[in-house]
Amino acid sequence: MNEITCWFDFASNYSYLSVMRLARQNQVNVRWKPFLLGPIFKELGWDNSPFVLQKNKGAYVWIDMQRQCAKYGLPWRQPSAFPRRSILAARVALLGEDQPWMADFCSRAMLANFAEDQDIGSESCIGTILDAMGQDAERILAAAQSPENKARLHMRSDEAKTLRLFGAPTFFVGMDMYWGNDRLDDALAQAAIG
Repeated sequence: MNEITCWFDFASNYSYLSVMRLARQNQVNVRWKPFLLGPIFKELGWDNSPFVLQKNKGAYVWIDMQRQCAKYGLPWRQPSAFPRRSILAARVALLGEDQPWMADFCSRAMLANFAEDQDIGSESCIGTILDAMGQDAERILAAAQSPENKARLHMRSDEAKTLRLFGAPTFFVGMDMYWGNDRLDDALAQAAIG
């Protein structure tokens, strides 16, 4: 089966759409690449999400999210905090990249943030998600907070910069890059033909 690589941030609303869509499809294999947009934005000279920095764009985005979630049949609740700290979710996802529970974890963490307005930066929230999946939450959370795993997340940010990522979600099919949830169908079509 052909493959698509999905770079995403758990705090990114458009990543929510793409992660949920990819998790429920079975056309192509997905290589999940959790990362943090913060360091990317900092390199671009931004100290926050462009949706926060540009008020008119930010107001539009929430209307667009309602439309897009309805289009894809996804639940939606505008987060009370945006962007929400996603470091812990990303660290857990790094541990799950090659595990059979990765897509399930990503979906549940995204739903917690964008459908249930939960704080995915808290150990309580992420631990509850892992427990509900039948995983050893205590062990995984401890491993996620280890110095080695923290260093892996920093390296992932460096990898994103090397690839010249500027937003999320971003997809790769081979060396071809596609940016944004609105380009996911194009990336999937390319991956399907190999």
